[in-house]
Amino acid sequence: MTYPKPLPPEPVGELFRAAFRAHPAGVSIVTAAGPEGAVGLTASSVASVAVDPPTLAFSVTSGRSASHIAAAQTIVVHLVGADQLDLARAFADPTAERFTAAMDWEVLPTGEPLLKDAAWALRCEIIHRAPLGGSVLLAARVLDIRPNPTGSAPLVYHNREFHTLFNSAQTAV
Repeated sequence: MTYPKPLPPEPVGELFRAAFRAHPAGVSIVTAAGPEGAVGLTASSVASVAVDPPTLAFSVTSGRSASHIAAAQTIVVHLVGADQLDLARAFADPTAERFTAAMDWEVLPTGEPLLKDAAWALRCEIIHRAPLGGSVLLAARVLDIRPNPTGSAPLVYHNREFHTLFNSAQTAV
């Protein structure tokens, strides 16, 4: 079997971005207790890695929230439903207010912020950090899972926009 020649380094970065803009990803909000209080960000890079022990991975880039999450011992990964679109947008915007009373959140007895309306909340311990380019890849072991039985259809990120999954009997958000 023959493979095509690799592309020169210059266009690979742009093609890489284009490829992943076309690949839908689930939307999550990752939160942690920072030195000055709760921090959080929207992530579309969360992936399950193993079931035994339950482990997930995601990456963070630059910014205050990202650096505090990368340094945290424990975090909460919130799998976001379509009815949390405003929440996902707020945590994706570095200038938006986060952890307002309208966001319905609380601090867990273990110290991490919990967004109570998330479809799923996975409390995790970070077990590995690997710097890669301008990002840090984090692997985290799941310690506790909190399902929300009123959760909606999943929220996904595709082509730089939020979307929901639906079938012919439903309508898009």
